Amino acid sequence: MSPVPHDVADLALASEGKKRILWADRDMPVLRAIRDRFKRDKPLQGVRLSACLHVTTETANLMRTLHAGGADVLLCASNPLSTQDDVAASLVVDFGIPVYAIRGEDRDTYYKHIEAAIAHHPQITIDDGADLISEIHRKHQDLAEQIVASMEETTTGVIRLRAMEADGVLKIPVIAVNDAKTKHLFDNRYGTGQSTWDGILRATDMLVAGKKVVVCGYGWCGRGVASRGRGLGATVIVTEVDPIRALEAALDGFWVMPLAEAAKIGDVFITVTGNIHVLREEHFAQMKDGAVVCNSGHFNVEIDLPALERMATTINRRVTEHVDEYVLPDGRRIYVLGEGRLINLAAAHGHPASVMDMSFATQALTAEWSLKQPSRLAPRVYDVPAEVEDQVAQLKLKAMDIQIDRLTDEQAKYLRSWEMGT
Repeated sequence: MSPVPHDVADLALASEGKKRILWADRDMPVLRAIRDRFKRDKPLQGVRLSACLHVTTETANLMRTLHAGGADVLLCASNPLSTQDDVAASLVVDFGIPVYAIRGEDRDTYYKHIEAAIAHHPQITIDDGADLISEIHRKHQDLAEQIVASMEETTTGVIRLRAMEADGVLKIPVIAVNDAKTKHLFDNRYGTGQSTWDGILRATDMLVAGKKVVVCGYGWCGRGVASRGRGLGATVIVTEVDPIRALEAALDGFWVMPLAEAAKIGDVFITVTGNIHVLREEHFAQMKDGAVVCNSGHFNVEIDLPALERMATTINRRVTEHVDEYVLPDGRRIYVLGEGRLINLAAAHGHPASVMDMSFATQALTAEWSLKQPSRLAPRVYDVPAEVEDQVAQLKLKAMDIQIDRLTDEQAKYLRSWEMGT
């Protein structure tokens, strides 16, 4: 039987990919429970769904779940360096899911793959960074009317989509999965915290203890990266532009200072802001010899690599896997990890399956919820419904064999009342 339409690196990698997909599935009990129900009830029957996500083992299990629910799914990559080629091959060969993703693909191929996802004429889209929905708005606005909803699961993507809504140009209802408590409190904090350091350690094999680590941004991802850095023995410095977050970082026990000051003393720099040119020429000029620079935000724009390239007299690519060396005129060396792309996926396997279990369960249930609405949602950015959040949390607690208390009738009445007072 010929495989479904695809553009992947090598279908011969499928057997290894299937092993890893099923291994991850063992640690995704919430998504597995949803898949069992979806297989029985078919809530997505006949719905065309295009997903632009990191092609990893965890994503594969989300695709399996949506497919089991009856959806006609297609997957493309949301980042040129995050695709796991064996997983892409297995989705095509073993699970009959069209995939357009090749690790290391160039920009033209990346957007060709997004065009394949658009040519699928989706009724639901799932995005990681908003490239798919942005491309629809730029070149295929005629498709907007048929799209029931789009789910966005990154801070960067939600920022872009809220900007589109504010400018009055958003034509598709979007559900901000990233802002769900079952996503950002766990995936962003614990997932990014662990997987960022996994990528750094795989790329460098450094001893973190004793290092001065500069974390640029103290959102949920920054909180996770900073706390895990401290756990590894680093002195952690946080830089921020938000006074509330800066104050929180200080009260959490981290050093807080301007990036211009941190640049002089940092050994390792990690950007997690969702913004552009966070580390730039004036910071590179101050860094010590041997400084290590990496990014754990979605796009590779947080580090101003063109500026660093202009400053460097020599660029040594791949001095070791995932590490490029930039030599400045005075001989100082700055090491950039993973080409400035997501370090946890460029040099490692991304978040652990256990934490992605909740994020992707929220994705699957939100897709189901969007189809159940009695009328078309208006084109704006929505929060994930509370009932979806509660269901995911309850399923996760059950999977972890954790029980919690319930309010007594008296307590519930007291919380609803304004008359009882003291």
